[in-house]
Amino acid sequence: MKIVSTIEQVKNLVNQWKSAGQTIGFVPTMGFLHEGHGSLITSARQQNEKVVVSIFVNPLQFGPTEDYDSYPHDIERDRQICEELGADVIFHPTPEEMYPKDFYTYVDMSGLTEGLCGDSRPGHFRGVCTVVNKLFNIVQPNRAYFGQKDAQQLAIIKQMATDLNMNVEVIGCPIIREEDGLAKSSRNAYLSSEERKAAQIVSKAIFAGEELVKSGEIDAEKIVTTMKNIVDSEPLAKVEYVNVVDGLTLKPVATIKPQTLVAMAVHIGKTRLIDNFIVE
Repeated sequence: MKIVSTIEQVKNLVNQWKSAGQTIGFVPTMGFLHEGHGSLITSARQQNEKVVVSIFVNPLQFGPTEDYDSYPHDIERDRQICEELGADVIFHPTPEEMYPKDFYTYVDMSGLTEGLCGDSRPGHFRGVCTVVNKLFNIVQPNRAYFGQKDAQQLAIIKQMATDLNMNVEVIGCPIIREEDGLAKSSRNAYLSSEERKAAQIVSKAIFAGEELVKSGEIDAEKIVTTMKNIVDSEPLAKVEYVNVVDGLTLKPVATIKPQTLVAMAVHIGKTRLIDNFIVE
């Protein structure tokens, strides 16, 4: 397995693979890989002949008060994980490689980027769409894999690929959880031992919402109230939002139906955690 740092190196490899008729699976990440990322790499390995994993902490998607400078990283650990799971290449560029001084072009989307995480993170999805667009152009994958934990991001990228006629299949993969239910996230590393215990309240609220739906509850407001009350019972937790939206349009809905997305963001101390479930 190779680690490459330049766009030219990736393009040369991709051209070789394409010339040989090989399919390419792509997993874009910001590194500090966990089992959630691992599930994406495994899916890519199973469905494609070549697998590229990008590790790039994208400065464009962080706000001025967010954790860009402190975002966790461990490239050697990430290399071992990628190698064990059968990735062929890690693309690990610098910000200067991705955004040279004469960089002027950005990808901006309206509609899906508003609400949910878009309300509290202005400009975040502009950064996400820009970097993913660039990565798709560099890697030219047949298939790209994203986690369902970032449900809004997944919906946005799927729509962007459709709107811009990208020749890539965007595949969403299930949320991977810790034994106690907490969704796997690189940001879990920020939690102190006390906060880590408190963070269980997030998945507890998610599971309670799911059970309400399974029992026949279709009133979105009742589900939101129940989930908020659960989180509010934990002193270290603060609800940012609990929203019930259409899984495709991300517009608020009042009644639960198939493909409804129930999503939440919660602050545990200074750490922002997100989680969700989709009504099947």
